[in-house]
Amino acid sequence: MMKPQSSSLSGYCVGFFLLEVMTSASGKWTVTIPTRPLVATVGGQAELSCQLSPSQSAKHMQVSWFKGDNSKLVHLYRDGHEVNGEVAPEYVDRTEFVKEAIREGKVTLRLHNISISDSGTYQCSFKDNDFSDVASMNLSVAALGLETQIHIKAPSTAGLMVECNSGGWFPEPQMEWRDSKGEVVPHSSKSDSQDGAGLLHMKMTLLLKNKPQDNIICYIRNPLLGKGKQINIILAARPPHSLIAPPLQLQ
Repeated sequence: MMKPQSSSLSGYCVGFFLLEVMTSASGKWTVTIPTRPLVATVGGQAELSCQLSPSQSAKHMQVSWFKGDNSKLVHLYRDGHEVNGEVAPEYVDRTEFVKEAIREGKVTLRLHNISISDSGTYQCSFKDNDFSDVASMNLSVAALGLETQIHIKAPSTAGLMVECNSGGWFPEPQMEWRDSKGEVVPHSSKSDSQDGAGLLHMKMTLLLKNKPQDNIICYIRNPLLGKGKQINIILAARPPHSLIAPPLQLQ
């Protein structure tokens, strides 16, 4: 009667021992990433950093970066060397592996010549023999915009039409009319179009039906960068058919 109980107890002990070993092995290190938001500008560069915790050398490990669901290999470090033959075509000659602190488990991938298509989720993976871990990070891409122009159309019976145009923005910016006191003036219409590179061209109009404002400001701000541009125009009694004013950079 006692023998089955002893066998059952032994089974529990063995099972507990195996579980303890598996837990210990799987918890030897993890991959961590910075907590700050990752934002890059079009044409610039982004730094995708990750490290081991606790700190230890990763020189002998395989380190890789993927975009999305591991379908696009961005960069691969294996056997102490960078492997370029397996990288997705859109990332060839655009990456730089920074490994000065690899003995402390810290590495960074610099991605150059940023475009709108680079925005999205990236995964940083470390692999040591049969054990691996991965951390995900999100890269947001922004563009501040190029030249901003104000055009004034010929007066009509409906009033005076003022139009503001600005291109090269991403994502969609905040765009509004303001008066000389900085108060928002409701727009008459607003539209946008997207070019082949994914950048947005914004257009906003304002119909002045009664006495025209002395000073009209077209204000545009990128929500990701926290920066914007503004252009203002002082309306005369007999406005020209078209007027282009220089953009002012906001700090």
